Amino acid sequence: MTGHHSVEKIGGTSMAATAILFDNVLIAGRKDADLYNRIFVVSAYAGMTDLLLEHKKSGEPGVYARFVADDGADGWREAMKDVRAAMRARNAEMFVPSESLAQADAFVDKRINGVAACLEDLARLRSHGRFCVKEQLMTVREMLAGLGEAHSAHSTALLLRDAGVHARFVDLTLWDQQDMRALDERIVEAFEPIDLSTTLPIVTGYAGCSEGMVRRYARGYSEMTFSRIAVLTGAREAIIHKEFHLSSADPRLVGTDKARKIGRTNYDVADQLANLGMEAIHPGAGRGLRQTDIPLRVRNTFDREDGGTLICGNYVSDTPRVEIVTGIRHAQALQFFEQDMVGVKGYDAAILETLTRHRAWIVSKSSNANTITHYLSTDAGTVNRAIEDLQRRYPDAAISAQPVAMVSVIGSDIARPSLVADALCALAAQGIGVIAMQHQIRNVDVQFIIDVAQYDAAVRALHRALVEEEDENEAIAEGQRAA
Repeated sequence: MTGHHSVEKIGGTSMAATAILFDNVLIAGRKDADLYNRIFVVSAYAGMTDLLLEHKKSGEPGVYARFVADDGADGWREAMKDVRAAMRARNAEMFVPSESLAQADAFVDKRINGVAACLEDLARLRSHGRFCVKEQLMTVREMLAGLGEAHSAHSTALLLRDAGVHARFVDLTLWDQQDMRALDERIVEAFEPIDLSTTLPIVTGYAGCSEGMVRRYARGYSEMTFSRIAVLTGAREAIIHKEFHLSSADPRLVGTDKARKIGRTNYDVADQLANLGMEAIHPGAGRGLRQTDIPLRVRNTFDREDGGTLICGNYVSDTPRVEIVTGIRHAQALQFFEQDMVGVKGYDAAILETLTRHRAWIVSKSSNANTITHYLSTDAGTVNRAIEDLQRRYPDAAISAQPVAMVSVIGSDIARPSLVADALCALAAQGIGVIAMQHQIRNVDVQFIIDVAQYDAAVRALHRALVEEEDENEAIAEGQRAA
């Protein structure tokens, strides 16, 4: 049964812009009853999870990485001091009333002291040598991840109460409990006593549960929490607030004047974006929303009046067209050649098992009589280790890998005649050679495999030919119809 409320997720960059977030999203001119019938699931403030775990892009170690590596040294303790200082600094920027600041800082200190005490106990056990704490490290990672969301959710609820809003901090982190129930059960219990018509829940994006959120979803766990809350509470709409619009291409590549907001699309397109690593929505989160027919809206936190892009299960564009041009700048093409493969089963399964074990993200694959090629979003070191394993298993096979880039044109319906021909002509006109191409029968995307150095030029060329020129042609046709 569909409710009257929305479930809304706020990303870390948006969380860090606290004043704008309040003006454009959390309050945004609302008063009284209009403030409620919304649930907010919040990420940690930008950069905080990097300090707690490791930097998402550079790999610079945070508390977790230092604890794993230091083996009894003080590196993780210093990193925890950095986290405390960063959280207190964030509080000092946000809170004006000294009483609220003291309350926010006391919460931070309590949580950090509790987690640090657990790490101290593990460090002492590890120092004895006879105790193996390796199996506890994932639990440590889960605890640390939840610390960032606990801080941001608690502070946001406190700020809203200072502004006269009846906000409630909903802590799903399980930071000091032994009860490891399933995620769905924990969510149902947390929301059972809450009257959404008079209360504004601010919920931690991390949820402690038997499944292990970080173990299963890596850094995409907050979107899974958001999705399950929307499904289990029967939301009328799910909304993600980001620092950008979901656009037809990266504005930094094609120009802000040329990139356009998508406006409408479907979950097929969202799945393709997730597969390429774009932060639209985690594929697991999108699955639940799609199955329960809950529309997803992606809004720009910094553009208060714009409705954003609405993603539905049954939407198809009025005419076949490309909605977005994007891709992966650095990918790896793993090629497995075996002359005796023809008519023999099992090769593909062995490759998949190896890539899964090495946690190599498979974007797409192709095969013919004696060759299987996997296009992977991973680093060269991971691929080389996978090749070593496969070569031991298949010593007669020729297995190699090369760095490539992938540019994908995506839309809810791209079955327009000559689209592929137009794309190839646009690339050729810029001197861009196509190493390989993938075009599925479903007609939601075409992938072009190219040289890494030509990624930017390829995105610009395809966007110009398949998006900008199409818009210009439609404008001319509309003008002619009006005349």
